[in-house]
Amino acid sequence: MRVLYHLWMSPACRKVRIVLMEKRLDFKLKGEDVWARREEFLALNPAGDLPVLVEADGTALSGSDAICEFLDEVHPDPSLYGHQALGRAEVRRLVHWFDDKFNTEVTENLVGEKLVKRMRGLGAPESRAVRAGHANIHHHLDYIGYLCERRTWLGGGNFSMADITAAAHLSAVDYLGDVPWHEHAEAKDWYARVKSRPSFRALLQDNIPGAPPQKHYANLDF
Repeated sequence: MRVLYHLWMSPACRKVRIVLMEKRLDFKLKGEDVWARREEFLALNPAGDLPVLVEADGTALSGSDAICEFLDEVHPDPSLYGHQALGRAEVRRLVHWFDDKFNTEVTENLVGEKLVKRMRGLGAPESRAVRAGHANIHHHLDYIGYLCERRTWLGGGNFSMADITAAAHLSAVDYLGDVPWHEHAEAKDWYARVKSRPSFRALLQDNIPGAPPQKHYANLDF
């Protein structure tokens, strides 16, 4: 059986989990403390980062984009990038938006400061970074609302990697209760649709020892 090496609150790892579930592929999770620099793990991925997917034949794939595109090519039903070149380009643009811009402006400032630092014993959150994350998230939720007013899903007419990537980041932030859903109705409605998908159920059961999720986290109706 394939194995996904991951960290619980890593959006990159969470989006691969969602893709595997969307494709209805069997896999097991293996938590990996990348800062431990285990030799066995570095043999799988010399870069020492996550996620890493090891296929049943022992082939190791690393990097969320490489893994997700591989899975979509090898298991094309359902397609998560689309069938037209322009549509695929738009999905990839939005994947980059959330993995780069949202990650830098929101995820690292909230999840990184409030949870990852604690898990790694790196001290208290930096208040300036947390304030920046709280301020920045409104812009991104507004953008999600803007897209949802014009499209069925973020990347177009079908659920895609754009939705998966955005939801992977927001689910990590929402675990902490730091998403102001009440101020962004369109984004909230979109996220409710994502939460209702079978592929998302396992993420909603995540519960980190010593850092439980907010009470609404697994509630499909918020």
